[in-house]
Amino acid sequence: MATSEIPDEVKSLGSLTKVIEGKTKVVYQIESEPNRVVLYSKDRITAGDGAKSHALEGKAAISTSTTVAISEILTAAGVRSHFVRGHGPRSFVAEKCDMIPIEWVTRRVATGSFIRRNKGVPEGYKFYPALVEYFYKDDANHDPQWSYEQLATAGMKHGGVTLVARHIDALTRATRLVFEILERSWATQDCALIDMKIEFGVNAAGELVLADIIDSDSWRLWPKGDKRLMVDKQVYRNMSEVTAEGLQQVKLNFQWVADKIPAMLRRPESVVLIVMGSPSDRAHCESIAAHCAKLGLRAELRVSSAHKSTRETLRLVSPYEGRRCVVVAVAGRSNGLGPVLAGNLCLPVINCPPGADKGDDVWSSLRLPSGLGCSTVVYPEAAALAAADILAIDDHILWAKLKVKQLKTIDDLELADHTIQESSSQ
Repeated sequence: MATSEIPDEVKSLGSLTKVIEGKTKVVYQIESEPNRVVLYSKDRITAGDGAKSHALEGKAAISTSTTVAISEILTAAGVRSHFVRGHGPRSFVAEKCDMIPIEWVTRRVATGSFIRRNKGVPEGYKFYPALVEYFYKDDANHDPQWSYEQLATAGMKHGGVTLVARHIDALTRATRLVFEILERSWATQDCALIDMKIEFGVNAAGELVLADIIDSDSWRLWPKGDKRLMVDKQVYRNMSEVTAEGLQQVKLNFQWVADKIPAMLRRPESVVLIVMGSPSDRAHCESIAAHCAKLGLRAELRVSSAHKSTRETLRLVSPYEGRRCVVVAVAGRSNGLGPVLAGNLCLPVINCPPGADKGDDVWSSLRLPSGLGCSTVVYPEAAALAAADILAIDDHILWAKLKVKQLKTIDDLELADHTIQESSSQ
């Protein structure tokens, strides 16, 4: 396309071809990177399938900064998305996707269109688990709601993938998980995420990935859980008369949201202290540390024998008390290490005796004197996961990593079952 039609901000990416232009953004193919596009946002706000539309200077930059920061949170959690990198104030680079024309809406609180469609449900009713709904993207017909059954049997084909029930199940789980991750993230800022909408696409590798701009157009967000304090696009939707002052307030709300998000990437400092009773246990401890690292947890390895040098053991661990710390005790024959640590520290202690899975002593880790409480696991991965579960109570990013890991396990099992069924039927 003519160079003059391409915004200056994205010209540094080289030759570009317009793929599609919507109400609030333009997508350009990056010719030097066949499987990537750049999304460029417009200074425009719309509602009601475009029936309501106004210029809003500065919105594009606010939207982009919000999208990039939210994408970084989801990437840190391990969520697979189209996001590649931020590019300019109004643009970011993403994987090229064949978009699935469905809006996946997650609701924690009944409000808005839900209570209009479901008479008798009081506003404020909370869904546990969060409710997922499906809406077919069709502006002319106001994005009609689809049932699960309609979606699972529609036979939609995108990027070479024909969507069937197992795909819908996987995307429904992913939709709910994305909501829950951002819900927990916003809770750190004393904000309640009420509902949100996202979209998915199929990338060049045939993977189903989150493929959307997630910004203040995407959700309802109520500071302190108070609807009267809403800072999302609903403020604009609710305007019977749109004024310059009203638009300025919407912009200020959007900027407030964008300014809050970077703090959601901060995590509390924590450590998993792995204490081995003998240097011969080092390989077992390093395996625990490696599993911690996969979850983004820092581990420290120390050596001390509670039987042979009790005072030195307690001196060694005393600096960790008062920190966000979980202790993993690794001792084989006659494990006194875990019980001694549990009896003298106010920290969670997990026993992970080496060789227990091969029949070596585990009873000394299980049969504890009264007044002691330390758990026992056998495998290094289990020790890391148990420590992570404890630390995730007040670490929303770690919690998100664990939830993504659980979701991947479910998805992998469903794929394995599908593969076995297919091979059995041949």
